[in-house]
Amino acid sequence: MIHPDNFPLLKFVVDRVEVGIFAVDQAMRVTLWNRFMAVHSGRAADEVLGQNLFDCFPELPRKWLEKKIQSVFVLKNYSFTSWEHRPYLFRFHHNRPITGGIDTMQQNCTFLPVRGDGENVNHVCVTIFDYTDTALYQGRLKSAIADLEAERSEQRILIKKLEEAHNQLLQSEKLASIGQLAAGVAHEINNPVGFVNSNLGSLEKYVRDWARLLDLYEQAEECLAPHPEVLAGIRDTKREIDIDFVKDDIRQLIRESKDGLDRVKNIVQDLKDFSRVGETDWQWADVHKCLDGTLNVVWNEIKYKADVVKEYGKIPEIECIPSQLNQVFMNLLVNAAHAIAERGQIVLRTGHERDWVSVSVSDTGVGIAPENINRIYDPFFTTKPVGTGTGLGLSISHSIISKHGGRIDMESVVGSGTTFRVWLPVCQAVQAQGSPG
Repeated sequence: MIHPDNFPLLKFVVDRVEVGIFAVDQAMRVTLWNRFMAVHSGRAADEVLGQNLFDCFPELPRKWLEKKIQSVFVLKNYSFTSWEHRPYLFRFHHNRPITGGIDTMQQNCTFLPVRGDGENVNHVCVTIFDYTDTALYQGRLKSAIADLEAERSEQRILIKKLEEAHNQLLQSEKLASIGQLAAGVAHEINNPVGFVNSNLGSLEKYVRDWARLLDLYEQAEECLAPHPEVLAGIRDTKREIDIDFVKDDIRQLIRESKDGLDRVKNIVQDLKDFSRVGETDWQWADVHKCLDGTLNVVWNEIKYKADVVKEYGKIPEIECIPSQLNQVFMNLLVNAAHAIAERGQIVLRTGHERDWVSVSVSDTGVGIAPENINRIYDPFFTTKPVGTGTGLGLSISHSIISKHGGRIDMESVVGSGTTFRVWLPVCQAVQAQGSPG
C-alpha cells in the first residue's frame, strides 16, 4: 500500500487538497483514499482500503474504468479523461444538474502511474476534479466553464499530438517490418539476377563466335558444288529455319534480356532504397531520385489506372530523411491512383523558389468534396471504400513534412482532380524564413 502516514507533510496535503485522490493496485484493491473522497463519497478510508474498488462501488462504470486503469499499468504513462467523454465516476452526494445549459455532473479525472523499485508500475493514482462542486458551492460557474474549455482545448491539442505520434509509430513499425522483408527479398532476387546476367554475357559471346563460324560455313557453300545433294540439304534447312532472321533475332533477344535484367536490378535497388524506413539520419538527397525510386516501387498500383507525366524542374539536393520522404511520395502517388475511377493521368512536377523546393502530385480523379477538405489530415479519416484505406497516409505525411519544416498545400475540384503540393526547405536552417506562397 501507499502510506502517506509515513510522511506527515504529504498526508496533510493529500487530505486537505480539494481534489479527490485514490490509488489502486493491479488487483483493483484500494491502497489510498484521501479525505475529499471520504467526505464526498460517504465511504471512510477504513471502509475501502484493501477492498476491491468495484465491490465497494458497484455503480462505477467498471468496464470503462478498469480498461483505463489497466492501460496505465501496461503503457506506464499517465492518462486522463473529461466529463464530455465520461460524465462522472462517483455519485457524490451533491451531484445534480447545474445551471447554464449543462445537464450533467462534471468530473475530470487523471490517471497517474506510481512506480516502485525500477520501472514497474505498482499502483495507479486517480485524481478527480469535481467541477460541479466548484460551480455550485463557490459561485464561479462561468469561470469554471471557461477553465474547463481552456483545458479541453489543451487536451484536444495533446490528444492530437499523441494520436499522431502513436499512429506514426505504428505505421513506421509496420513499414520497418515490410522494409526488412523487402530488403531480404531484394537480396534474394539479386542472386539469381546476378548469375542470369553472367550467363547472358557468356551466351552473347558464344553467339558472336557461332555467328562468325556460321558466316565462314556459308562462304564455303560453293565448295560443295560437286556434292549437290549435300548443298541442297543445307539450303533447304536454312530456308526452313530462316537462318537470316534467327541470326538477327537472337542478337535482339539477348539485348532485350539484358535490358530486362537491368530493369530488374534497378527495381531491386529502388526497393532496397525504399525499404530503409528505419533510417533517421538527416542527409543530402536528390528529390528526383526519391520520386523515381518510389514510383518504381508503387508502379503496379498505378500502371493500370494512369499515365504518369514527369515535369521535373532544375532543383538542388535538399537536407532531409530520404526514407521518410519516400513514404510521403508513396502515399500521394497511391492516393492519386485510387482517386482515378478508370483511366486518367498523374503529373509529377518539381520546382525551386528561393531556398525552397516544391513537389506536386496532380491527378485527374474524382476530387475531394468541400465538406471533407478540412478533415483529410485527421488520423483514420478516409473517403475510400471499407477495406481499401486506413486513413493514416495523409496524416502521417503531414506529420513528416512538418518535421522537415515544410508544408502541404492542396487544391481540389470535384470531378476534375486534386493537386497536392509539398514545400520543403533546401536546408533545415531556412525553416524560420517561411515557405513561398
